[in-house]
Amino acid sequence: MADGVLTRVHSLRTRLDETLTGHRNEILSFLSRVESHGKGILQPHQLLAEFEAIPEASRKKLNNGPFGEILKSTQEAIVLPPWIALAVRPRPGVWEYIRVNVSALVVEELRVPEYLHFKEELVDGSCNGNFVLELDFEPFTASVPRPTLSKSIGNGVEFLNRHLSAKMFHDKDSMQPLLDFLRAHQHKGKTMMLNDKIQNLDTLQFVLRKADEYLTSQPPETPYPEFEHQFQEIGLERGWGDTAERVLEMIHMLLDLLEAPDPCTLEQFLGRIPMVFNVVILSPHGYFAQDNVLGYPDTGGQVVYILDQVRAMETEMLLRIKQQGLDITPKIIIVTRLLPDAVGTTCNQRTERVYGSEHSYILRVPFRTEKGIVRKWISRFEVWPYLETYTEDVANELATELQTKPDFIIGNYSDGNIVASLLAHKLGVTQCTIAHALEKTKYPNSDLYWKKLDEKYHFSCQFTADLIAMNHTDFIITSTFQEIAGSKDTVGQYESHTGFTMPGLYRVVHGIDVFDPKFNIVSPGADMTIYFPYTEEKKRLKHFHPEIEELLFSQVENKEHLCVLKDRNKPIIFSMARLDRVKNLTGLVEWYGKNARLRELTNLVVVGGDRRKESKDLEEQAEMKKMYGLIETYKLNGQFRWISSQMDRVRNGELYRCIADTKGVFAQPAYYEAFGLTVIEAMTCGLPTFATCNGGPAEIIVHGKSGFHIDPHQGDKAAELIVSFYEKCKADPTHWDKVSKGGLKRIEEKYTWKIYSERLLTLAGVYGFWKYVSNLDRREARRYIEMFYALKYRKLAQSVPLAVE
Repeated sequence: MADGVLTRVHSLRTRLDETLTGHRNEILSFLSRVESHGKGILQPHQLLAEFEAIPEASRKKLNNGPFGEILKSTQEAIVLPPWIALAVRPRPGVWEYIRVNVSALVVEELRVPEYLHFKEELVDGSCNGNFVLELDFEPFTASVPRPTLSKSIGNGVEFLNRHLSAKMFHDKDSMQPLLDFLRAHQHKGKTMMLNDKIQNLDTLQFVLRKADEYLTSQPPETPYPEFEHQFQEIGLERGWGDTAERVLEMIHMLLDLLEAPDPCTLEQFLGRIPMVFNVVILSPHGYFAQDNVLGYPDTGGQVVYILDQVRAMETEMLLRIKQQGLDITPKIIIVTRLLPDAVGTTCNQRTERVYGSEHSYILRVPFRTEKGIVRKWISRFEVWPYLETYTEDVANELATELQTKPDFIIGNYSDGNIVASLLAHKLGVTQCTIAHALEKTKYPNSDLYWKKLDEKYHFSCQFTADLIAMNHTDFIITSTFQEIAGSKDTVGQYESHTGFTMPGLYRVVHGIDVFDPKFNIVSPGADMTIYFPYTEEKKRLKHFHPEIEELLFSQVENKEHLCVLKDRNKPIIFSMARLDRVKNLTGLVEWYGKNARLRELTNLVVVGGDRRKESKDLEEQAEMKKMYGLIETYKLNGQFRWISSQMDRVRNGELYRCIADTKGVFAQPAYYEAFGLTVIEAMTCGLPTFATCNGGPAEIIVHGKSGFHIDPHQGDKAAELIVSFYEKCKADPTHWDKVSKGGLKRIEEKYTWKIYSERLLTLAGVYGFWKYVSNLDRREARRYIEMFYALKYRKLAQSVPLAVE
């Protein structure tokens, strides 16, 4: 066991000091190259390039020692000669900071505020003075239990149940909070679960045993109403189940918990308690409707996600309510913005039932100012001055619609999450946050150089709103681990809010901890009625085929489709996304244009942007201009088709399948993709998929088995990977089918809306319980947030110019 001896883990500074002693010249050679860049920030790929430039002998000496480990873990270097500061991330969620004086080869460890202060010096004219507002949420969450292993990130509820059940339920008397929780259950004044005949744990246990004895003698299928009166007499009300068998299961679970609590039984029991009947989902920005909106500015995957989510949640809620033996009608309300100037959509209608549902509605509430209702669309980057008044208006509308408080509030994106936080705070309701995309990671260094970007994007408001929402919410769901904590080499979206600075505004010393048990990974799926494999011939929507034929292969060029495909026998590389910088559709077109072999083997079709009308979105305008330039530069007409955004989801499902008929592939080239709903849709239809390695698709796809990862920063390699795929298909005609089937298998195992809705509703119940019986409502933190909101956020929001009507 000699080589298994544990040794002390030395600090970062100690390890670097030791390496400096042994390899002074080699390290100096490397650091001098880094310093020569002058004042600025260097990213990992730039540091690696400088390391590769030093002599090979020097590299070998450093590579296998502590310095090599530090370099591989460095996420950024701040150069302010003679100093170089390094942000080192040994594993997801864990950060250390050091700086090295290149002249004296002196190493210093830095605390987070010191590193951020050093970074602020990069900003010309930055003068923070002696006192800077520092945000630090860590003292408020210090008492909240959290895991320490990176693999536990995103499994918050499992950890919470293990830890708190062990802590709270150590003896019979400690079960009193569970009894209080069950006794508190009612809906619109009607008592559920337990009535006032059960006042203590001894009585509860006695009654449960009596009920167990009675139910054991009944046929399993006996309906609850047949023994409802007997149960009321002993203290049990509706909510335990709809049949003798189901009630007995619940009673056995509770008896087991009272005798020997375990986290799995606890989660199962809490998931079956009737708690959630009225759900409010917030998504203010964009054109939120069910028809003819996809592709409009700020209107894409989030709308699709929410509509699919709502249908799945309603189905699950109805099933649970029936199995709980209750006669309650659930209601799900999607709250969005009413747009009087609806440009041909239904966004000017106050209410609209969600297709395929019975009890789910869209409720539209307008933005308003002192001058009246705001009529026109407003970019998601400019909504901030309207949201506080909007929240009050929404609260009043919901009171009318529901006639009670909602049981559960879900926010979406930055604007929906700040409104959800204000509503949940006002009403005392369990809150869930879904980011979809945190803009800070999409725009590199947008925190440090926020002043340059603020006139256009107002990131000072958005990043502040994000911090408030993620710290106020009861729990956060993400589609992937990467969204929370990235990967070994990349920083997660939430993780990027751990520590950052906005010079002249405030410094975030501790913004969020990715180990916080409020994080849970709950992945969505695709609507299986729309997206299904191309091989399911009987379900195929063949009445769309003439329209799709026209869309793909018509020799006519117009505002809906530009350029033509001369050889329709070639397979199609297909991509569909919003036309913005991050989605990188123009990048894909450029990769294709540059690769002669890829052009020889395939056609390229992209769907994005709307050439049928003038775009109001500046980023979309710029991407359109770039697309026209690429078509001309690479002479793409004949091999390329650019189709304006397609808003009919049902037809889009068949479009994916028609691409599969050509033995085509789906490409998703985004610089960053939080989840990748189009990736799920394409794979569900059987299309082999090539998707960005940055973000969710890296987890959805198992490289080489269920699809392929591509690096959007290395377009030449991405193009060659697609070439290689088609060369293999030529050599082995079964290769395309193998990858197609691999993608379908992956979807069935992990990415369906049924799995999602079951999990989300269970989480709502579990967090509602722990909030009730412990200090998880984080009252101290919320007071801190109130002050931050009133003194900082409100002023920032008010400074955003109102739209000119």
